[in-house]
Amino acid sequence: MPTNGLSDTTIPYLKKGDKVAITCPAKKLPIPMTDAVNLLTGWGLEVVLGDTVNASYHQFAGDDAFRAADLQRFIDDDSIKAIICARGGYGTIRMVDIVDFSPLQTNPKWLIGFSDITLLHAHVIANYNLPCIHGQMPLNIPDASAYSLETLRMALFGDELAYNIAPNALNRPGECSGMLIGGNLSLLIAVSGSVSDMDYSGKVLFIEDVGEYLYAIDRMLRALKRAGKLKNLTGLIVGGFTDLKDNEIPFGQTLPQIVMDVVAEYNYPVCFDFPAGHIPNNCSLILGKKLNLSVKTSGVNIDYK
Repeated sequence: MPTNGLSDTTIPYLKKGDKVAITCPAKKLPIPMTDAVNLLTGWGLEVVLGDTVNASYHQFAGDDAFRAADLQRFIDDDSIKAIICARGGYGTIRMVDIVDFSPLQTNPKWLIGFSDITLLHAHVIANYNLPCIHGQMPLNIPDASAYSLETLRMALFGDELAYNIAPNALNRPGECSGMLIGGNLSLLIAVSGSVSDMDYSGKVLFIEDVGEYLYAIDRMLRALKRAGKLKNLTGLIVGGFTDLKDNEIPFGQTLPQIVMDVVAEYNYPVCFDFPAGHIPNNCSLILGKKLNLSVKTSGVNIDYK
């Protein structure tokens, strides 16, 4: 049941005493979830750990069916108010089609994560109009900034999320609003043309990535452009593109130059350096919800009012 409009599904924000689950739909965990449990219980939440948290199957947190069953358990459990993915890595695409997400239609709940979890976010937005949270995951808590963790708490508990960002000379000024979609660029390409692909028209797109070659970033953005996904955006937010690599013969453009070259013919606002992605200060964004973006030479304002 794909949708082209703004999200019409509301999810109850968390309150103290609510029960949340941690599951691992992709790569296995190298550390226990002590920091995550302490953080979440400190917020007054009850934490349930999935079987995948301690599982190992090659590089994955259990085989595909095992990881799917763990996620399904928490989707089906009406007492669970939010599902937090422990980490990304690789593997969500191997199990997503085994999972029945339809119970979320009658019992919607927050899905939290980033990176490989972009696939889950895209799937529930495309098929169920369900907002979700792009934010810090349990594996990243030891290295996460205090502010990024606070934005996750704010997003979960319904506090107002608003960001004021320093100006960037490469930003393209303008104002817009629209449902925020996106996440990890590589995963957006991975879902393209599938049942998990989203309608980009009239949306504000957020992108981030890590460890990619500059030419690969260029190729992925041009693939989105050739698919018609960039021309009808209302705005573009570029987050962290970290640990980028270049070939022995340099590609010849920086990341901002690549982006602006690809979207040069469009006139929507573009914001660089939003603090989200594979960085310690990975601030939370609510995907699948209407966002307002104002890009000026004096700075950038983002809110959900």
